[in-house]
Parts: sequence; structure tokens; C-alpha cells
Amino acid sequence: MTICPNYLKITLKPSGPHVSIDPHEPAFVQNPYAAYAALFEAGHPVFFWEEYGIWCLAGFDAVNTLFRDRRFGRQILHVATREELGWPERPAHLKNFDDVERHSLLELEPPGHTRLRKLVNRAFVSRQVELLRPQITDLCLQLADKFSGETELLADYATPLPLTTICRLLGVPVDAGQQLLDWSHAIVKMYVLDPTPADEAAADKASKDFADFLRHHIQQHKQAPKDDLLSTLIAATEDGDRLTEDELISTIVVLLNAGHEATVHQLGNAVKTILESGISPSKLFESDASTIATVEECIRHDAPLHMFTRYCLDDLTLEVDGASIPLKKGQQIGLLLGAANRDPRKFDAPDQFNPERSFQGNVSFGAGIHFCIGAPLARLELQIGLRTLFERVPDLKLSTPPQYRDIFHFHGLDKVLIS
Repeated sequence: MTICPNYLKITLKPSGPHVSIDPHEPAFVQNPYAAYAALFEAGHPVFFWEEYGIWCLAGFDAVNTLFRDRRFGRQILHVATREELGWPERPAHLKNFDDVERHSLLELEPPGHTRLRKLVNRAFVSRQVELLRPQITDLCLQLADKFSGETELLADYATPLPLTTICRLLGVPVDAGQQLLDWSHAIVKMYVLDPTPADEAAADKASKDFADFLRHHIQQHKQAPKDDLLSTLIAATEDGDRLTEDELISTIVVLLNAGHEATVHQLGNAVKTILESGISPSKLFESDASTIATVEECIRHDAPLHMFTRYCLDDLTLEVDGASIPLKKGQQIGLLLGAANRDPRKFDAPDQFNPERSFQGNVSFGAGIHFCIGAPLARLELQIGLRTLFERVPDLKLSTPPQYRDIFHFHGLDKVLIS
């Protein structure tokens, strides 16, 4: 029987179960899976999360289906005005942030999303990504061979691996990596619950500085094209159509941010998972097949992204997991990826790390038209990065129990000290 955490409050109302979980509660931050398990055991895979003010779906099949349901979208202002929705005007102090977000692949819906995705997609198909294997392998070897004594995994391995790879792929200076990280970290704080005024100001400034940096490099690449993704994006056409400079900037910011942020924390989470599992890493990475299976189970077992939201594009009643939820146009729903990956109705012993599962599905990369464009690259980096690390440092161990950052959406470790 699952023990219900004392910070989890469930109230049954005529509309359905209402749940109170403070997303900053330390016990929840460190182990959200205990709350998910309690909700599943109580029979509440669909619930209203009071702190967020939205209905949330925790079931695997429900989340997987809603990702593909075209009645819901990442944006709403393409089918409704702010006035119609009763929304205030966006504050002027977020103009630069909004300018970058306006053409983001993560936020757009068709037809804008369809157009951008076609122009960007060709660079991220699996056969193109596979060409990066030699340089990713060399980079992992260089990073792992520098380990000596106690090492901080995130700073010395998990961060430079995807950051260097995406910088090289795009054709922006690798030595600007720390600045790119600072901008990225400032921008992603806008996606947490109730960012502070200071966070908003920092995100807006980071957006402006990031955009200015990219405009400079776009002009350089236009004058002297290179064999990299930025030049490819500048030259890309579809029936004579090209990306505008603003669209290029939004796209590159998304690729740089998403291209390292999630992979950094999936690497950290995976190392923690493997070292705590008691399974010999030599067994987990003894072959290409076992390496792939291990990575897929790491992605399921402790994903770095735990919530995505979708807008309801029209008034409707959502019938899901035995619940009937009336929704108004413009309402949001939360898709709980971390919970879905531990749905006991889909996975036997869901809290157990088991790379030999017969079903190795997960929703960590999303689904439908917004399926993560960088998934093939992330998987390749994880397969090479984890296998190389445990082969080069076979006696790897955790120096201290790592702690997760106080950011629910982006579930990643603060530091991972290894020796």
C-alpha cells in the first residue's frame, strides 16, 4: 500500500478531485513520484491542481492521447483575442522575451508551426544526427578522461557535452558557451509557477542579449556561409519560402535552450538512477542493444521535464480516464509527463529501474506535431555519454546524495558530486 505524503491534500468535489501540492514543498521536489503513486492508488489520474488552477492528466494513455488531440494547442491567440479571453495586455517589460517566444516552434500551432517545422526538420532527422557520432564520441572521451578525484558531473561532463555539440552543430562559438548558459537559465525561469519580477527582468534582458548575439552571427553566416545548421537554416526554402530573421532567432534560441537544458539534467538523473540501482554498469552497457534499452529506461524512470500545458481551443467536455471535464476556450490543462511515465496501469513495478522491460515507452519527448525535434540527437548523446562515462570510469560512485533543484517543471539535480 502506498503511503500518502502529508503534503498531499485531496478534496473530493462534485466537479472531481481537487488536489493541493505546493510545487516548492521540499519533499515533493525531491521525490514527486511518491505523490504520483498516491494519486494513482487513490484512483485520481485526473485531478484539479489548486496551486496551478488547472486540470491535470497523470495517466500514460491520457497524456499520450492529449499530446495528439488537435482540440488542444500550445497557443490560443491564433483563435481568440486577449479581450475575448479576458486577459490583460502583456506587460511592456517582457517585450524582448515575447519577441523571442513569438516564433518559437514550442509555442506555434498550424499553419505557422507546420511551415517552420518543415524548414527545420531536415537537419534533425536520424540519418543526419548519426553523422555526429564520431565527434560526440571524441568529446565524451576528452571529458571523461579529465576526471580526477572528486568531480562535479553536471559542470564537467553533462553540461559541456550537449552544449558543445549544439554550438558546433549550429555554428556559433563554443567559447561563448557560458554566456549562452546564463541566458538560457534566465529565460527558462519564465516557465515556472509565478516567476518573480526579478526573474522576469532577467529573462527579458537575456532574450534581448541573446537575440543581439544571434543577429550578429546570422549576418556573418549570410556573408560567408559555412557547413553548419545556421547556414542551412538561412538557406532553407520550402516552395520559395524562407525563415525571416526573427523566425531564425526564435528557432535558434529554442534549439540552443532545448538542445542542452533537458539533456544536461537527463544525464545527471540517469547517472544517479544507475548508481542507486545496484545494477552493474558493465551489464547495462555491454552491447549497443543494452545501451539503448538502458537509456530508454532512464528517460522513463526519471525524466527531466514533468509538466507541459495545453490550451483548450474551443468549449468542450473532455472525456478522459473515466472523468468528464467541461472546459472553456482558453483554459489550460496540465500533462504530467513524470507521472505518466510511472503509471502503474502501464508499467509493472513502475518505480523500479528495469531496462529489461517488455514495454519501453515513455512520453518524455512529447507526441504529435510537437514531438521533440531534437529527440534523435538527445538519444545519441545519452547513449554515447553514459556508455563512455561508465566505461572510462568503471568504479564511479556518488560522493554525496544529490539533491534536486527547486523547479518542478524542470526536474533536475542541483549538483552531482562523483568520485
